[in-house]
Amino acid sequence: MTDDVLKRLAKTLEVRKKADPATSYVAALYAKGLDATLKKIGEETAELIIAANSEEKTAIIHETADLWFHTLVMLAQSGLGPEDILAELERRFGRSGLEEKAKRNVQT
Repeated sequence: MTDDVLKRLAKTLEVRKKADPATSYVAALYAKGLDATLKKIGEETAELIIAANSEEKTAIIHETADLWFHTLVMLAQSGLGPEDILAELERRFGRSGLEEKAKRNVQT
């Protein structure tokens, strides 16, 4: 189910690149540029933190969906899609998170 939803949403986000910003929220975000989308991601992140602290499951689900949605918009703007992120998660599967983080810290 999840993979199908992500694929359908990614296709829709690609179609919206050619849509009229006056009639499409996503097209309007694209027209405003990446910074507008990143600002929305920041706002949605803050809202998710507040929802998680409230421990209200419905709010957590709603705000997580908003964050994921805007992250998918950002990926589309960057020429990426959910398959790129899923491939990276698959690559990490079965690895120690502590080892993965240690590798990243050495590289920076």
